[in-house]
Amino acid sequence: MTENAIAVQKLLVEGDSDKGFFGQVCQSLNLNPQIVVTPKDCQGRKNSKQDVFKQIEILIKDFDDGKLERLAIIIDADYRQVNSIDGYENTVKSVEDIVKKAGFYLKNKNLNKIGGLIFEHDDGFKDLGLWIMPNNQDEGMLEDFIKCCVANGEQLLFSHAIKIVSELDKPKFKHRRTKAEVATWLAWQKVPGHGLYSTMTHSLIDETNPLFQELNNWLKHIFS
Repeated sequence: MTENAIAVQKLLVEGDSDKGFFGQVCQSLNLNPQIVVTPKDCQGRKNSKQDVFKQIEILIKDFDDGKLERLAIIIDADYRQVNSIDGYENTVKSVEDIVKKAGFYLKNKNLNKIGGLIFEHDDGFKDLGLWIMPNNQDEGMLEDFIKCCVANGEQLLFSHAIKIVSELDKPKFKHRRTKAEVATWLAWQKVPGHGLYSTMTHSLIDETNPLFQELNNWLKHIFS
């Protein structure tokens, strides 16, 4: 893939941890991991969900002059009990309200075998993709996706991590329990302390899991 091809294809994610993970996923699909970018990579002020929304507004304009050919976005649904503007439906609406101003309309809110959400444009632009973690349905985040796809050989260790986290007497965290579970599990690996990308590089993920395959199909639809 040439540098120019990379320039016109972008997979926008929330932060560096996501970038590392999805870079490995793209590499496994023979997609160039350099297409994965964060808001800060796009000259945004910081990496966050709200800054992803801001970057979508900027990037969507690049379709018109050919600076951007293909765009996909991966963001967390998060939890409505934490923030009333979060949750799956609210997150879909936030993106939908942004991209429809540029003529993109949601094609498959009732998901098909591609997985993920697809936005079409009447002027012939390539489909725009949206994946809301964990599964385009439930509240949660990337760690919940990973939790669903833990490799069979890791299930016992991961279950123990869940048990340990659940037994904390006074946990400092309130809502993001799955983050603690995944972090604990990764801390017990052969090389502790590696990021979410290591679930791919160390074969801790079951890539045959139907949810993982849906993600793959969606990415290939957008970028192939």
